Amino acid sequence: MRKLGIFIFALSTLFVGVIGGRSTIHASADANKQEKIVYVGGMSAGFTLKTEGAQVIGTCEVTTDDGTCRPARDAGVRANDTIMKVNNIKIESITQLNEIINKSKGNPLHFEILRKNNLINLEITPQKEAQTDRYKIGVLIRDFVSGIGTVTYIDRENGRFGALGHAVMAENRKEMQISDGNVYACSIIGVNKGVRGRAGELRGAFLNDKPLGKAEKLCDCGIFGEISVDFKTDELMSVVASSNGASPGNACIYTTIDGVSPKKYDIEIVKVDKSNKENKNYVIKIKDEALIDETGGIVQGMSGSPILQNGKMIGAVTHVFLNDPTRGYGIDVETMLRE
Repeated sequence: MRKLGIFIFALSTLFVGVIGGRSTIHASADANKQEKIVYVGGMSAGFTLKTEGAQVIGTCEVTTDDGTCRPARDAGVRANDTIMKVNNIKIESITQLNEIINKSKGNPLHFEILRKNNLINLEITPQKEAQTDRYKIGVLIRDFVSGIGTVTYIDRENGRFGALGHAVMAENRKEMQISDGNVYACSIIGVNKGVRGRAGELRGAFLNDKPLGKAEKLCDCGIFGEISVDFKTDELMSVVASSNGASPGNACIYTTIDGVSPKKYDIEIVKVDKSNKENKNYVIKIKDEALIDETGGIVQGMSGSPILQNGKMIGAVTHVFLNDPTRGYGIDVETMLRE
């Protein structure tokens, strides 16, 4: 079984048409029940998520007039550490961190580092790089990640969106924390099919001229934020979001495997377990031969694809079974809505 994640890839920019292609269908709701009405997602989205602090990818040498040295490694810095503070200053970006290090003029700096949920204090003395005359400590770092996933829903009342359906994992297999992020329209330009023993993946390109919104929260049941005021919802289908009455049987998902327009595909809900504490509330099986022919079943990048049954949104696709890519797990939509 494999969490679908957001597939991280080399970005290219394409400028193509806008999302659309579905007629508007408004579901009726009993006012007394105060049922939540949402727009059905299914469109692929490119996420750029700003991490908290600066994540260490690795350490490297600093070449000085006296030779080479590794200040960060020698002080105890490791790959997958996160630099949270330097001299008690909260680190917000790589640029800020580099400026603090350079302004040290070689004086020792106090680093507060997060490692596997533990805070560690280290003292590092920057060294002057001969080629640039700037002070450095010899680390390779990043302050954001990017990838693609699928938007599950947009709340018709307040414009809030939910996507992905599960946490994003860092290299150390810990859940990432973000400070903010941007969401863009994404065009799917290819598919690596899933086969038994290996998860497939969608290949996509950000449409940087078409922002979808802001990502504000990342947790164990997805990415959440606010949709852009410029995003057009008039071509999106509107339904009740409720898992009450969800049961084994026929259902469908909306997902995008080519271009920018979501399509409907038939699935079967094999099992319902609303009490599952890992948010694996549904076992699903892809039944649509067209989707199986194109992707092999469920692939990375499809996480967040909305699941509908009997005209209601009941959840989202989150995982694929490695031993059978036509099967996977889904999360209950009401769990996502609570976030």
